[in-house]
Amino acid sequence: MKADIVVLGAGIVGLSTAIHLARRGKSVVLLDRRGAGEETSFGNAGLIQREGVFPYGFPHDFGALFRYALNNTIDAHYHFRALPGLVPFLARYWWHSGFTQHSRIARLYAPLIENSIAEHEDLINASGAGELIRKDGWMKVFRTEKARDAAYKEAESLSIAFGVNHQKLSASELKVLEPSIKVDLAGGLRWTDPWSIRDPHSLNKAYLAYFQSLGGRLVSGDAATLEHVLEGPGWRVATPEGPLEAREVVVALGPWADTVTRKLGYHFPLAVKRGYHMHYGTQEGAHLNNWVLDAERGYFLAPMLRGIRLTTGAEFAFRDSPKTPVQLTRAEPVAREFFPLAERRDEEPWMGARPCTPDMMPIIGKAPRHQGLWLAFGHAHHGMTLGPVTGRALAEAMLGEKTVVDLKPYRPDRFLA
Repeated sequence: MKADIVVLGAGIVGLSTAIHLARRGKSVVLLDRRGAGEETSFGNAGLIQREGVFPYGFPHDFGALFRYALNNTIDAHYHFRALPGLVPFLARYWWHSGFTQHSRIARLYAPLIENSIAEHEDLINASGAGELIRKDGWMKVFRTEKARDAAYKEAESLSIAFGVNHQKLSASELKVLEPSIKVDLAGGLRWTDPWSIRDPHSLNKAYLAYFQSLGGRLVSGDAATLEHVLEGPGWRVATPEGPLEAREVVVALGPWADTVTRKLGYHFPLAVKRGYHMHYGTQEGAHLNNWVLDAERGYFLAPMLRGIRLTTGAEFAFRDSPKTPVQLTRAEPVAREFFPLAERRDEEPWMGARPCTPDMMPIIGKAPRHQGLWLAFGHAHHGMTLGPVTGRALAEAMLGEKTVVDLKPYRPDRFLA
């Protein structure tokens, strides 16, 4: 098999990149060991986070650090065995999360976030997936006035600096919006710009069908077999149907990117934050009308097509270690006290791994030491949000077009000596 370009990884980033290349007349093969959107892109809160200008940083206040050190929270958990290997990454992550550095990163990150809705809308319309989308934002709710007021202050700053919109909600307004919530709340904050996705996997499948309508192909294969062919087409990868050859290749493998990049001599500081979800039914008469974050407890409830999806925070562990859904175990009883959840609808908790860089920004652009090698990974918590804008910008860069956003801040060589 031959193609102009092979895209390794059929998550939202790889799929979006493949679409934009196919739109530009390139013959594109999308290669994955599974189907489209069946790894990290499968399980998330289902948000296109237009408000997420500040990527998730490492806390700097002593109280939060002490709380996480106890290793008994819902929003964070770590494996002791993984810590020694994670220390260099965490140290750099902590440094970049300082106020000055984090503010600078937000300014560099903002152009990606600012284009997230428009680029998803383009693909949603093209793929006929509008029924999967809600356009009414999401809510944080607060149990204490202190947390509420701090969130209001932060939201006002973001609105001034980055033009994101929000609505402050009183306790009585929350009661009207979410009458089934059982606890007394001090108020809430609705981010009004984001869109939400009723089933992220179905959205990925709709994007795949659109890619195939453009002449693109999805094939099964092991990206780790990629090899650089000095005399020939450029790149070759093994598939069950035989070798696949192409002039150019895009590595969009998320947390598995290092299975390819390390073999080629690139050592990016890529770590993972693992996360879990479970779907639930609701007790008779109960309804969850909005995507809701219980901000002071650290879990998220989302009304998906399959049921109410409960998602947890970050687990720091080896990428391929067995599941340890302790955060879900901690979150479920708290969530049941908060909202009348009923039966579990999944046989076991889902687990995924978010690919993270220490400066919290993705790696997007041309690999510096190989012709025809392009990289797109490291989107951390915002892979679903940033997939389409990343795909468009990278396709434009590959074809020498003016890019929708400046890719210099995300260039791969920022991490290479």
